[in-house]
Amino acid sequence: MSKIKCLIVDDEPPAIRLLENYVGKVSFLTHVNSTTSPLEALALLNQEEIDLVFLDIQMPELTGLQLSKIIKDQTKVIFTTAYPQFALESYELSAVDYLLKPFEFERFYEAILKVKKEQEAGQPEQNKASDTFFFVKTDGKNNFEKVMLNEICYIEGLKNYVAIHLKDRQIITYNTLKHIESLLSNISFVKVHKSYIVSLQHIDKTDSLSVFVNGKSLPIGDTYKQDFFEKIKERKL
Repeated sequence: MSKIKCLIVDDEPPAIRLLENYVGKVSFLTHVNSTTSPLEALALLNQEEIDLVFLDIQMPELTGLQLSKIIKDQTKVIFTTAYPQFALESYELSAVDYLLKPFEFERFYEAILKVKKEQEAGQPEQNKASDTFFFVKTDGKNNFEKVMLNEICYIEGLKNYVAIHLKDRQIITYNTLKHIESLLSNISFVKVHKSYIVSLQHIDKTDSLSVFVNGKSLPIGDTYKQDFFEKIKERKL
């Protein structure tokens, strides 16, 4: 399972520092960013793929409840607040959990386990890519093209489309990079940037900033760097 990418939104810096500390203790969480501004949070959600937002409620510009309505279905939300009276409304917004400040690490961990279980439940084994191939939709009704996994060099996100780059050609299909990532999460592919997933099999070389695949230089994003090089080191002699 890929790591859960987290954004922290709270107008109180001490609350942000506490959550950053808690997130750093959990191996399956990745801290992407923190902000005291709900409006900045909206921008970050449009720039990065975020799986989970820790969201305060009483904030200037937008309340956490208002922000949650805007980002509904875009990401999972755990509310973190000192106000118990909003709990019912938060669950009506399909929040994963409602953490009442001050909360201990044990309560925090209980909440994120719910996210982990939901993520695992949303990726049943029968929906994973097979060991050797999958089919993608192309132009025209009932037009599909078979893609052999061992021929994929890298996959590029293009807003509502993805480009699957093979050794000698590319296939464009209407899909999202996040969905493709979920299909490939247990195979030898790794996300190196918000726009790129690469095949470990076809990597020629790397440096601190780039990975070279089939003659193409791709950037390595800071968010993905640690996980990427961990996978590289797993295969180091």
